Amino acid sequence: MPELPEVETVARKIEKDVIGRTIVSADVRWARTIATPSAKKFKEQIKGQKIKSVSRRAKYIVLTLENYNLLIHLKMSGDLTVRKGKIKPEKHNRLILDLKLPKAGNSQLAFNDVRKFGKVWLTDQPEKILGKLGPEPLEKNFTPQWLFENLHKRKRQIKPVLLDQTFLAGVGNIYADESLHIAKIHPQAFANSVTQKQAEALHEAIVSVLKEGIRRNGASIDWVYRGGEYQNYFRVYDREDEPCMTCGTTIKKIFVGQRGTHFCPQCQKIERKKHGS
Repeated sequence: MPELPEVETVARKIEKDVIGRTIVSADVRWARTIATPSAKKFKEQIKGQKIKSVSRRAKYIVLTLENYNLLIHLKMSGDLTVRKGKIKPEKHNRLILDLKLPKAGNSQLAFNDVRKFGKVWLTDQPEKILGKLGPEPLEKNFTPQWLFENLHKRKRQIKPVLLDQTFLAGVGNIYADESLHIAKIHPQAFANSVTQKQAEALHEAIVSVLKEGIRRNGASIDWVYRGGEYQNYFRVYDREDEPCMTCGTTIKKIFVGQRGTHFCPQCQKIERKKHGS
């Protein structure tokens, strides 16, 4: 699933080609892609809306329109592309928006989604969808102290906590594994056992790997995403049975919270503390 750097990369990719354009019509090719409203009402309401800005919140791409917000969650295999002119739909296009800019010709914003898990919302109340999300890890309100205090409110293993979007927005499996390795924290350690020093190290690691992921246009780890190169710099993720770049110990893969998790047994030793204390 695309994480914060991959979603940020997609948002930046389409931004310059859609801002200022008016949505002439919508071709809903898979009705279940539209989470709200109905596909019929979606086509009616979005027609004539001008795109004012493109941004990202957690793993959502947000297109601010004149009267609504268009929220897009790529899920497992979604992608957005802008095509010049009017082009024949591709096999996995689930939604196509026809765009127009005076004196600049027509174009299309196509939502391609092989696995059909992606969702689109057209709403004038975006906080109903985004309101429960945690802080953005690249914004000022995400601080080492906030992380320390909020980890200590949770009696769960730290890896699932980092993946909880109501705790911290945008971090997924790849960047959680990478951050925990840099901070030398075992993925099965309980969140409320993390020390102040460890929280500071984890905060620095999260910010660092996300910024580096964005700088390298995210990670391309399957055929869906091909533009990123962060996969060439993984420390532990997807490196099972390979040597740790820090100490040479063999990277292990386990399942934590039903998610494949990569770590170094030497660098990330677990301290057996009572999680209820």
